[in-house]
Amino acid sequence: MLLSVPPLSPRELTSLLVPPPAAEFSADRPEVWLVRPGRHVAELPRASDVLSDAERRQAAAFRSESDRVLYTGAHVALRLLLGVRADVPPEKVEMVREPCPCCDKPHGRPALAGGGPHFSLSHSGDLALIALAATPVGADVERLPRARTVDEVAGSLHPREAKELAELPTAERPVAFARTWARKEAYLKGIGTGLGRNLDLDYVGSGPTPAAGPDGWRLADVAVDEGYAGAVALAPQGAES
Repeated sequence: MLLSVPPLSPRELTSLLVPPPAAEFSADRPEVWLVRPGRHVAELPRASDVLSDAERRQAAAFRSESDRVLYTGAHVALRLLLGVRADVPPEKVEMVREPCPCCDKPHGRPALAGGGPHFSLSHSGDLALIALAATPVGADVERLPRARTVDEVAGSLHPREAKELAELPTAERPVAFARTWARKEAYLKGIGTGLGRNLDLDYVGSGPTPAAGPDGWRLADVAVDEGYAGAVALAPQGAES
């Protein structure tokens, strides 16, 4: 089952030019991939040919080269993985946005046009995390924040989470905050609201093990690099939309 004490171990994408073989996922366990775009800089000029015009414009808009590499590598990786699952070349993968549950406008969960596996992409710092699943899924990776950021934002979390963080020694708060935020954002991505939903409504826990997810969702941490926290959220079985 997805809910387990040890964090999930992602597979690492080793090339942005060669699609990997599809991994197995079941109704209770997603396919999780870690991408380090900085290790594939030499491949990016060729690999980026698979991006859509909109993705190329977005990549070009970044002022920072490292941000551009991260975005480009993450989106190339997503297209490679979805192409394998949909049995189409990565440049032919067509993605759409589902209606937002908050306002019904088309900026909810990303989805494959015409149907296919559910997926979620997140990137932060030097890492990207991708999850694919048979039911709606959310993924998030977060670089550990500064202590000042924790102090400024912790009060906006669920009251129990804010209390848990306040009771920790100062040095332990950034790690606990990052895993709380990764779990929460993974869940909010999974339900399609993103940060349009108030952060204080859902309890995901700040401890080493995630809390039971809201409304039957299952939460799991993901083993990522030191200095980061990662998590996935998986919808209950039977939740296909």
